[in-house]
Amino acid sequence: MTLLAERPAAASPAMKRRVLLSAFAGTTIEWYDFYLYGTAAALVFNVQFFPTQSEFASTIASFASLAVGFLARPVGGIVAGHLGDRIGRKALLVASLLIMGIASTLIGLLPNYDVLGWWAAAALVALRLVQGFAAGAEWGGSALLSVEHAPPARRGLFGSFTQIGSAAGMLLATAAFVLVQAATTDEQFAAFGWRIPFLLSALLVALGLWVRLGVADAPEFQDVKDRGETRRMPVVEIFAHHWRPLLVTIFQRVAQNSVYFLITVYMLSYLASTRGDDQAGTVAVMIASAVGLATGPFWGWLSDRVGRKPVTAFGFIAIAVFGWVFFAFLTSGDLALLPIVVIFGMNIAHDAVYGPQAAWFAEQFPVEVRYSGVNLGYQLGSVIGGGIMPLVAALLYAAGGETPWLICGYLTFLCVLSGTATLLARDPRGAEVRAARTTGAS
Repeated sequence: MTLLAERPAAASPAMKRRVLLSAFAGTTIEWYDFYLYGTAAALVFNVQFFPTQSEFASTIASFASLAVGFLARPVGGIVAGHLGDRIGRKALLVASLLIMGIASTLIGLLPNYDVLGWWAAAALVALRLVQGFAAGAEWGGSALLSVEHAPPARRGLFGSFTQIGSAAGMLLATAAFVLVQAATTDEQFAAFGWRIPFLLSALLVALGLWVRLGVADAPEFQDVKDRGETRRMPVVEIFAHHWRPLLVTIFQRVAQNSVYFLITVYMLSYLASTRGDDQAGTVAVMIASAVGLATGPFWGWLSDRVGRKPVTAFGFIAIAVFGWVFFAFLTSGDLALLPIVVIFGMNIAHDAVYGPQAAWFAEQFPVEVRYSGVNLGYQLGSVIGGGIMPLVAALLYAAGGETPWLICGYLTFLCVLSGTATLLARDPRGAEVRAARTTGAS
């Protein structure tokens, strides 16, 4: 097995820069498409595609369609992991970008319920499944290209360029909705304005393809491929021989992804229904996403300095505390201060986990099965965590007598699961840091 610390000759500096640009630009565009749906699900899809006699039922149906996309992500992850471990990372990244862009553009063109009835809702769900499949193929390949091209002491920093693509994608998605809302009346936004951000996806995908077609697989993987040491069934090997790191990565993901969708999706619906505000949350998420362009690399860099485990453990403790503070503020706080609260949740608590995640997940698996391992862990954790969080939150809010405290308790429980996985995870960077300190002291 080839581990990350044992690598052949490194790629050229120019290729490393192109890889980092590819990881950032391509992942930004993919997540722009994916997060557009979440924002639209919170603001317009309940009326456009799922109109019922009950506002609550329409909201639940809209959030359920959002969750459906996450059910397809493990399928995309399995397919991409299998092919990526056999033929290479780059080819799968190009394919995933094309699939995501086509699905998002079609959503922008899709007639609504008034035109097609429930066939419109069915078509929307089908396109969301396609989005989920593409997202499942995306993250693992982008993360591995970044990490496998990185110097051993900078894997956290290099991997964070894939992670900040998520923040940049959310920034673009929320900015697109804010600008369109500002430029249109409520009637115009409902009639056609919400479609504009989806249609812009076609232009962004063309840009992403131009960047991605210029990268190459890392020498570490290419060396395995040239020696004929790729695995015939890498996914089977993961379940047979690497189930422990798989479970660790799955459960490390659940609380981090849950708090992300609690802030970026459920909060928008919560504020609209409880305080009649459908813009404060979007603006706060946009600001925090911009800040995330700096905090993601910071936490990745810090994990290179002190180890992945202490940085990530801090993040999960902060997420558990944040949930209670967050909903107490949403209930009665001054919404002018909402960006500060969201920055604490997104850029301090969440990013402390997410920033080092690409490097740490990659470090759990040998190169021969790495794409399959990180994809399975990441995507299965996404289903258990973030994918269903807006739906679960809406149900817990109703079950709690229209109070948010069951949501807070559920998030705390997820942090316990993720924190336990963090303590059980192998931290090679932490061992390297400790060894360096011991050597320096002797």
